[in-house]
Amino acid sequence: MRGWWREIAGLVLPVACGGCGRARTQLCEECGRALYGRPPGRVRPVPEPAGLPVVHAAAPYGDAVRAVLLGHKERGVLGLARPLGLALAGAVRAAAASSAGVGAGPLLLVPVPSSRRAVRARGHDAARRIAWAAAAELRRTGTAARVLPLLRQRRSVSDQSRLDARQRLANMAGALEVVAGGGRVLAGGRAVLVDDLMTTGASLVEAARAVPGHVGAAVVAAPPSSFTAPPS
Repeated sequence: MRGWWREIAGLVLPVACGGCGRARTQLCEECGRALYGRPPGRVRPVPEPAGLPVVHAAAPYGDAVRAVLLGHKERGVLGLARPLGLALAGAVRAAAASSAGVGAGPLLLVPVPSSRRAVRARGHDAARRIAWAAAAELRRTGTAARVLPLLRQRRSVSDQSRLDARQRLANMAGALEVVAGGGRVLAGGRAVLVDDLMTTGASLVEAARAVPGHVGAAVVAAPPSSFTAPPS
């Protein structure tokens, strides 16, 4: 019910830019450029955890990009999923390009799952919704892609926000698994792990462990310091 109400509210309530608050536009041109107006980059957190896949991010996390991500995830501005999906699609393309020659078939976007507690509190699964938007954008531009929400939490995990990098790795270790029969579904495609944000990389390390044969990972945003080359 909460998700349905948010969908309707997004159509009838006054619109303001999700990045800067400018009136009469859901995302202004300037904030759009901050989100998806630059080439995606390779990102590596410091320290880089063992087992982290090759990760590409669309934008540095900060200012307008941070506001858009939080607006979608925490405030339920679901219309922001489309521009976030556009940004994620670019990072997915970069991930696929970096693994050229590894397998063939469509791109299979595998979202890192949120906890059931978080989904209930927010009324939606932010990463999954952005993944659907990214897959739609990839198909629109001629790339075969679909979303496979095959990962699930096999045990509860603590809130990561108050944990340091080492604690986050311990918190996530062994927490994810592929649903029964998921391995067969992944066959014949190129699995790309996707999430909205990478900070320490702990969630992607665990997702990579659970999904064999992945070709990399893509996120909307990551800390500016994690980009291996300065964002242009």
